[in-house]
Amino acid sequence: MQTFLIIWLGQFASILGSGMTNFAITIWAWELTGQATPLSLIVVATQIPKLLISPFAGVWVDRFNRKYLMLLGDLAAGLSTIALLLLLLNDQLQIWHLYVSGAVSGLFGRIQGLANSASVSLLVPEKHYARASAFDSIKLSSSYIVTPAAAGLVYAAAGLNGVFFVDLMTFGVAIATLSLVTIPQPPQPNSALNPPSSDKALPSLLFGVRYLWQSASLKVLLGFFIVNSFIDSICFSNLFPMAFSRTSADSSVLGSMFAFFGLGGLLGGVTLGIWGGPKRRIHGVLIGNTIWKAALIGLALAGSSVMTFIITGLIGGFCSPFPGSCGQAIWRTKVEPGVQGRVFATRYLIIDLVGTSGAAIAGPLADYVFEPAMQPGGPLAHLFGDIFGVGIGAGMALQTALFASLGVLIALGGYRVRRLRQVEVIS
Repeated sequence: MQTFLIIWLGQFASILGSGMTNFAITIWAWELTGQATPLSLIVVATQIPKLLISPFAGVWVDRFNRKYLMLLGDLAAGLSTIALLLLLLNDQLQIWHLYVSGAVSGLFGRIQGLANSASVSLLVPEKHYARASAFDSIKLSSSYIVTPAAAGLVYAAAGLNGVFFVDLMTFGVAIATLSLVTIPQPPQPNSALNPPSSDKALPSLLFGVRYLWQSASLKVLLGFFIVNSFIDSICFSNLFPMAFSRTSADSSVLGSMFAFFGLGGLLGGVTLGIWGGPKRRIHGVLIGNTIWKAALIGLALAGSSVMTFIITGLIGGFCSPFPGSCGQAIWRTKVEPGVQGRVFATRYLIIDLVGTSGAAIAGPLADYVFEPAMQPGGPLAHLFGDIFGVGIGAGMALQTALFASLGVLIALGGYRVRRLRQVEVIS
């Protein structure tokens, strides 16, 4: 686990810097536009390059040095931050620059993330797969605790350019730690489906599709995550503007909410890391998703109650690592290490395609359907006004609650699907 932990520490530093930048820039974009659509478009701009590069990235990860691919991803992220800093210093920063920066980060981030994910199977023994995924959850959750407060302090003291400088320092830490380690390359797989190496996207994509298609259990598991990706992207895209608008645009309250969400995620990740997760990991996927979606409903019902936001965020954060960590452990167990680059690339491509579609419609759906309908006198205000209130943010709350409720039903319904319920024992 030593090499894994060294890499983890460097990426943890990097995600702290990136999180500070994302938090500060999101507030800047909301203050500039006051709409959910530009924020959801940043998500879309980040996701589209991931979709385009995934088939190529899968081949590259299986063929080329994974350490160098991870270094390339960190380098691109650092250069993107430098570009934003230069634009800010010259008073030229605009919303569309965030779309371009998101696209660059998404493209190279997919290469780096895929290389990192596929390497874990060779760095840690199978019995620690769930723990390794839990460490990734701890990394993400800890960033939610630190980055809002840190971004607020640095922003107040040195402005947005100060946040960018901190991001660049953490990028340097990530590069340094990666430079210290050796990441093993995978052995040639024994799968009869494995074709000769090819740089072309189509053979890579077709190989991943065939590999997934031959396994009835993986098809069902993929289908479950596809539906969840659509629901999550709609809910997450509007979570920030919903909370920001319902707390009187108070960044300190918003920061506290995300900090408690991160604290819950940290506790959940530590619990999962020590425990190792349920023996049947599918329970972590289905039950974790159920509670997590219920927490989103709670956030939608919180109104302007800061305490409800904080308590619900804490509970939701605690459960949030379980579906991803347990799900990733299942994927790593059932897919041969030597083909994980191509198979995971295909999996990410399909899931992200659906997720990007959800993010693309989330903002316009909020701005042009639910928000107008929940204004005083709106067509839905008399039906749901007593539950979600009326005015700015109420429509986004109703939209989040509806889709999160659908997610709860799907997660619980997963227990009625035998191939999903027994995914770990069915080929």
